[in-house]
Amino acid sequence: MVYRRPPSRFGLNSLSVKLSLLISAICLIAGVCAAALMLKSEEKQLVFEEHEVLKSSTDLLVKQFNERIQTKLNIAQQANNVVTEQLFQENSSVNLKNKSQLQFNSDGTIRSASADGLSAAFLPQQNYSPFYKRLFNDSETLWRIISPTLVHDFFNFYLITNDDFIRVSPPNWALNAPADFSVTNGSTYKYIKSKLGTERSPAWSKVYYDKVWHKWVISLLVPVYVDNEFLGVTGSDIALNKLISFLPVGDKEKHLLVFNSKGQLLAHPNLNPALLADYAGENKGLSTNELVNPELQSIIDDVIRVKLPEYANSFKKNDEAHIINIRKIDDLDWYIGVYKKRSSTLSALQDLKLKFFGLFILYAVLVALLLHQALYQLVLRRIHTLVHAVTGFGKGQLLTEFPPENKDEIGTLNGSFRDMTVEIRKLIDGLNQRITEKEIAEKAANRLSKAVAFSGTGVVITDANFVIEYVNPKMLEMTGYPESHFNRAPLLSIIASEMAILVDDINIDLRSRNYWRGDTLIQGLNKEPIWVSLSVSPIREDGGEITSYVASAQDISFVKESQRKMEQLAYFDTLTGLANRTFFRMQLRKSMALAERGHYAFALFYFDLDEFKRINDTLGHDAGDQLLIEVANRLKKRLRAEDTIARLGGDEFAVLLSGIESQEHASDVANTIQKTLNIPIKLGNNEVIVSASIGITMAPYDSLEEDQLLKHADLAMYEAKAKGRNTYHFYSQELNAAANERLFIENELRIALKEKQFVVHYQPQVDSRNQKVIGYEALLRWFHPTEGLIPPDKFIPIAEATGLIVELGEWVLQESCDFAVRLSEQGLENNISINLSARQFKDSNLVPTLSKMIIRSGVSAKRLHLELTESMLMGNVEAAITQLHELKALGISISIDDFGTGYSSLSYLKRFPVDILKIDRSFVKDIPDDTNDMEITAAIIAMAQKLKLDVVAEGVETIEQMQFLQNNNCFIVQGYYYSPPIPEYDLPNLYEKLNELSISEVTN
Repeated sequence: MVYRRPPSRFGLNSLSVKLSLLISAICLIAGVCAAALMLKSEEKQLVFEEHEVLKSSTDLLVKQFNERIQTKLNIAQQANNVVTEQLFQENSSVNLKNKSQLQFNSDGTIRSASADGLSAAFLPQQNYSPFYKRLFNDSETLWRIISPTLVHDFFNFYLITNDDFIRVSPPNWALNAPADFSVTNGSTYKYIKSKLGTERSPAWSKVYYDKVWHKWVISLLVPVYVDNEFLGVTGSDIALNKLISFLPVGDKEKHLLVFNSKGQLLAHPNLNPALLADYAGENKGLSTNELVNPELQSIIDDVIRVKLPEYANSFKKNDEAHIINIRKIDDLDWYIGVYKKRSSTLSALQDLKLKFFGLFILYAVLVALLLHQALYQLVLRRIHTLVHAVTGFGKGQLLTEFPPENKDEIGTLNGSFRDMTVEIRKLIDGLNQRITEKEIAEKAANRLSKAVAFSGTGVVITDANFVIEYVNPKMLEMTGYPESHFNRAPLLSIIASEMAILVDDINIDLRSRNYWRGDTLIQGLNKEPIWVSLSVSPIREDGGEITSYVASAQDISFVKESQRKMEQLAYFDTLTGLANRTFFRMQLRKSMALAERGHYAFALFYFDLDEFKRINDTLGHDAGDQLLIEVANRLKKRLRAEDTIARLGGDEFAVLLSGIESQEHASDVANTIQKTLNIPIKLGNNEVIVSASIGITMAPYDSLEEDQLLKHADLAMYEAKAKGRNTYHFYSQELNAAANERLFIENELRIALKEKQFVVHYQPQVDSRNQKVIGYEALLRWFHPTEGLIPPDKFIPIAEATGLIVELGEWVLQESCDFAVRLSEQGLENNISINLSARQFKDSNLVPTLSKMIIRSGVSAKRLHLELTESMLMGNVEAAITQLHELKALGISISIDDFGTGYSSLSYLKRFPVDILKIDRSFVKDIPDDTNDMEITAAIIAMAQKLKLDVVAEGVETIEQMQFLQNNNCFIVQGYYYSPPIPEYDLPNLYEKLNELSISEVTN
């Protein structure tokens, strides 16, 4: 077979063209590199020389500027020495006698202008003292001497002390400063003071806009120290444009650039007075990046960041190359830079570059043409033939013949291609077989995919790390979210926030056991969360490795709704819709279980409505039900959805507050509940106000036992009621101890009644005029066989609360009647005063029982005095008045005990059939030390006399108290002055003591 050269069909992509271009490029690059190296060396030399010239001129400029700055520093230091020596040291050599004209202004300032108009002074009036009076006078004279010289070097000179005293020349600053002006509180003064406090040498401030002088200035300040005490500063200001004028570059091609370490631009060819004035109006400095081009700004940023003392570089501005040299002025914290365009030598060098490049391009073209012809004849023609055969084979002509194999490299390549075509034909046959098998598998997978896509169950597929890769349409329909919402999201993100407490448990199960199954809520878009039966299972490869997970979610909302309705009936109060006692106890057990794990805390509130029984009794049960419903609605609105609110029965409520770890947080909620309930409630035509007494216990801190926690809350509620209702109280160990003591006393009270452990002691009521006993007050005492004497204030309230006080009170009444009879039999007929409790007074059997006792004992009824407190009479006034009249009908006298400590009004007092007022011991005990108690006691005695009532004073212990009462016509007294309460067998000793006292008074 004869092989001919096939026509070229590759154009620019042919190997011959590419090799030609490659050879040409190599030649060109080699030449250009050689030329570039030669030209680059020349260019570097020129740039180095220009940098050296610019560096020399910049060094000279900076040196001259530093000399100017040092001159200013020396002048400022000398002026400071003069001011310190003449104004603050006693060995002053200059006579500064002078008397300034001080103006004490209504705005709280003192101002003084010198007669010659050279200077003025300013001081807040609150800082005025003899020292500053002298300083006004002396500084005026001194400024008259030194300021004319100093204002030639600076445009002002001033003294500032720590008390805001200012002496300044020219006078504008001190005369025009506002009343509340304080230099020492300004940022510049504070900055300089902190700097001066450590260095004690002159210091330059930052450049700032002075609103008094209306200039951009820099201040040179020198500290004033006397005996190592910092008193203030002397200072002078230099206008920024004046200071910049000390930096003449002297060449039109050179440009000046000045900036500080904070990036504030101070000098630039384009920085004109109008631009500076605009920034002064905006009260801010001009930043370099607002006027400097980006390349130069990059150089400025490097200099500031690295804090270089010297820096040289180049940059482009308006497409022209520039070089720059920068120096640091340490005293001012300034950077001074001078820049200019590169010289014309570089332009000539650029023309030379162009000529070199043209010659080397021509050389490369000629070499490329010669090499192309040689390469084509030796290599490219045979390669074209092989390419033609390969191209045909690639188009599907599998029987194409390849060029023959021979011994050189291209021949060997021909043989390799022939062998390769054989292998490719075998491979294509195998691939065709696999394609057929793949089509069959794809059809099966497509059926499975459609089954998942049209399934009535929501399906989610994830990777091995539980990242979602697929959701079926049913899941999108159930949740309402678009598919993008699930893409690459964590699997557990589909669970609603309401079930967040279970997410950790689900995650643990999935990562430890690789599956999870259960009921949960998944989040929906703009809809309520959906209850689903969720199952998560792994998908394993043939080797057992888990590559993904599939989660199926079956909607069980209907089932859950049915369960909810059943639970509503079983666990919720039908009247208010709140949780009932059963559900509350169940939630409490769950909360306790979580708390035991150590990462959950909650608060338990237990309360009832303080006024509910009264409202229910007066307005009826329908009104009571309406009240309970309104209270429930208010609680549901003000508390969180995750909190459990329960009605335990009647008007008793309980609340479980999740996530409450501090008493402060619980107090906030308790206050919210009370404020919510205190808002008036409309019940039909009536408006009522209710309150709650709230008991609070904190879990797990107070207890980890359910029943114990409820007991604690109950104890705290009763303590809140004891504190006056409409309040709250936290459980404490003291409450538990008090509850145990109360339970002990309550149990022992019943035993004490049966075993007659009680006795009655009697405290005499004595006529102080003749030392005669006119009566006794019967006082109950309990001598416990093991505990000894138990005080009445401990067991009386418990007896009152349990109702035992009625039985106990009947016993005391009977004992007192018998005691009165025994006294009568001894010829010692006296009155007996017996205290009645509130429960006894309201007992409907009181009058019949007392009547029977009087008849049975034979006591004279007029000898019995029943003592009642004001609060007992004020509950139901009309019923109290009726009860009092029934008692009076028996012949008994009525006393008001502890008068003045209750809340009765005189309008009611005149209606009560009362015989005696007893002045409470709280008014007597501080006589004669407390004049208020003396006035109150005297007023009660006078009132009783006007109402024709007898008066008995309790708690009399001293002769001074006795004399005061006698002086105010109160003679019947009771107290330790005569005797404490004593048993009946000790009465003879009492009479003997009184007789001795009577004889002693007669003798004296």
